[in-house]
Amino acid sequence: MRFRKTLLLLLCLVFAFPGPVFAATPAADAEWDLIAPGIEFRKFQLPDPNNVFVVRMDRNNTDVTLESSIAQGKLSEGKETVSGMYTRYDQAINFWGGSANPPTWGMRNQVIVAINGSYFDWIKGIPQGGQVNSGWYAKRFDNMGGWSGFAWKLDRSAFIGECVTHLPEKQLITYPATGNTQRIGGVNEARGANELVLFTPQYNSRTGTDNSGMEVLVEMTRPTMILPEPAHAAGIVRQIRNGEGNSLIRFNHIVLSASGTAAEILAENAQIGSEVRVSQEITSYLSNCSTPYPLSWTKTFASIQGAFFFLKDGQIREFNDDPGATNRHPRTAIAFNEQYIYFIVVDGRDTQHSLGMSINELALFSRDTLGATWGVAQDGGGSSTMVIHGQVINNTYCNIYSCMGEFKTYLPFVSRSSQQGQAVAPAESDIIQSAAGIERAVANGMLMVIAQSGEYSTAYQPGDPVTAILTAEIRLGPGTNYTSFSSIPMGTHGIILEQMNSLNGVLAKSAYWWYVDFGSAIGWVEEGALASKSIGDRQVISQAVGR
Repeated sequence: MRFRKTLLLLLCLVFAFPGPVFAATPAADAEWDLIAPGIEFRKFQLPDPNNVFVVRMDRNNTDVTLESSIAQGKLSEGKETVSGMYTRYDQAINFWGGSANPPTWGMRNQVIVAINGSYFDWIKGIPQGGQVNSGWYAKRFDNMGGWSGFAWKLDRSAFIGECVTHLPEKQLITYPATGNTQRIGGVNEARGANELVLFTPQYNSRTGTDNSGMEVLVEMTRPTMILPEPAHAAGIVRQIRNGEGNSLIRFNHIVLSASGTAAEILAENAQIGSEVRVSQEITSYLSNCSTPYPLSWTKTFASIQGAFFFLKDGQIREFNDDPGATNRHPRTAIAFNEQYIYFIVVDGRDTQHSLGMSINELALFSRDTLGATWGVAQDGGGSSTMVIHGQVINNTYCNIYSCMGEFKTYLPFVSRSSQQGQAVAPAESDIIQSAAGIERAVANGMLMVIAQSGEYSTAYQPGDPVTAILTAEIRLGPGTNYTSFSSIPMGTHGIILEQMNSLNGVLAKSAYWWYVDFGSAIGWVEEGALASKSIGDRQVISQAVGR
């Protein structure tokens, strides 16, 4: 009983937390609660019993969109709670495409809703399958793996992919100056012998390679999206590092990392200031991996690996031979129709309040109650979490710690029989309690966000001399969500650099940011740490005298 009382106390505290979402009408009311323009919430209390938390986004409202999230902002940095990813991506700048030339980069996320995402490696925290983040094809879907996942495109279309592959001749680097091309051997993965690998900012702050090859740093005009030839993402070579590895990966750069014969080809074609073009293509099949399926992944903006593709064009798909599907568990799902995108979280493992759903029950609810025509389940079990306005709103406690009896028991996440997670019970360190709620740390997720217009400071111009008026962190991108790779002491002089995507002075994470060359390091610095050189000199002298 002690755990039951603790649970009830925790739930009372969570649902007493003030905020727009908790002004929702009672679950028995047919109305949806507006939590942001174009985004609505509703809690369904079903007689099973089951508590189902649903958010829907109006696909016709162009001020709201979807985004995927990555734990710690890096594919190789471990796990993070859903509320942690909510905070990480809130007020961060993003790429939103559009008709501008170069395309728009300076808009910001106002995150409204976050849910957990794909199955993941329990030890390393790496999500299973592929992911597209802010347009960057950050992690390839498995070749001929049978399943891919939900995809949201820049034109606001959506689909659920099945089996995919990456034909080698369709993954290309083009060098316009020489007319030559070179195949991309991999994306954000270990570099093999005689191979070129493309690293994007989602991998980590550095490539992690040794000094045996060659690395070329390219500043991009837009992310390396899925763009089949002749379409491409273009960039300019900024640095060539021959016989050097472990290069920094700036937020709007890629690193072409090559070894052996691939490094020789790269050296023959890349020059400082020359253009580089990146073309990538996904070839789609039905789940049998033999029947071609005419899906276009071109300009996908956000995508994560799915699990059970349970609803296809209004038809429920059966998984009767998979206990991960037939048993009742907490569930997370993404569903949609022509009007709405739905995020769905079902609580479970609680005999008194919410048992959980089988995949078939989830499909029936999505189709017959919500009116969805397409749907795919994500990682479920103790991972199932929904965060609205920064607060966990579902009963994650029972999802993580079974409330089926008097004693709590650890339960691993729910997985497909063909995509087994690690058979290891979660450690206490993976369960995190914060002001947002109790959560399991996971690898990635999906977000609903308002796309806020870019805002800029006019305090400086490229070429202006500046001085650090305090010890300043130098980051890989504009915002505290980007890694600080160096710091410079108070009084250090620098120069504001031209930035290809016109982001100098951009507002991100509640501060304005400038791209500065301090001689020993080049990177993004908060405006509050800078002053024009003559003013900075006076401030530094004044502070020194005061000591």
